[in-house]
Amino acid sequence: MHLGPPSDRGEGLQPAGGQRLARYASLVNRSTPGPPQAWTRRLLRCGVAAGPAFVAVFLFEGAARDGYQPLRHPVSSLALGPRGWIQAGNFAMAGTLSAAAAAGLARAGDPAAGRAAPALIGAAGAGLIGAAVFTTDPVSGYPPGTPDALTHPTRTGTAHNLAAVPVFVGLPAAALASGRRSWRAGQHHFGLYSVGTAVIMLTAIALAGAGFGQSPRLINFGGLFQRASIITGFAWLTALSAQALRRTPPTAAPRRQAG
Repeated sequence: MHLGPPSDRGEGLQPAGGQRLARYASLVNRSTPGPPQAWTRRLLRCGVAAGPAFVAVFLFEGAARDGYQPLRHPVSSLALGPRGWIQAGNFAMAGTLSAAAAAGLARAGDPAAGRAAPALIGAAGAGLIGAAVFTTDPVSGYPPGTPDALTHPTRTGTAHNLAAVPVFVGLPAAALASGRRSWRAGQHHFGLYSVGTAVIMLTAIALAGAGFGQSPRLINFGGLFQRASIITGFAWLTALSAQALRRTPPTAAPRRQAG
């Protein structure tokens, strides 16, 4: 809020009241302290890092794990077995960074984010943390020796699948909301990119679900389609966070005192 000198705000102010008002205006018009702005930038950097870190870990683990086929098996299956703690920690890390990104986007007030996108990104972060807590059921023959599909899913596996909903639905919804706001703000390229992200994510995860559901034509590519969906969504989160970071200066620009 910007307040002018006392003479501009009304002529009937008493001298003491005018001095108080002038002192208050001086305080308001000083530059915003650095720490709040710096915190916003730190949170946005979490959004920039979330995708690359998450993807790098599950790609490395998928390549190193015996009996695991990245094209066929879901990312969540990496949380099974003796080394499962690595992927569980990866879920928790990605969820925490995504939740931090949501807070940073809400604080930054970026026009491409609005209110809906940060809320949906935060829900996706919570879903990832839930995926770390609840381990998935075996599917498509991993770990080796398990059936392609369980006849009766476990409660833990069901909880894991429910935790995945905010990720694979929330991120596309956030991208759609951002695309709409970006287009209205005249940022047509980012708007189209956001809408394209949503379409690719939803299409890819639908194909992945068919593969994990043992569709004969897609069973060997379920992991590939799921990875396409995840990488597409997190690449968009990185781009959105980086865009907001560029628009958020290290400290607020100082305002000139009126008068």
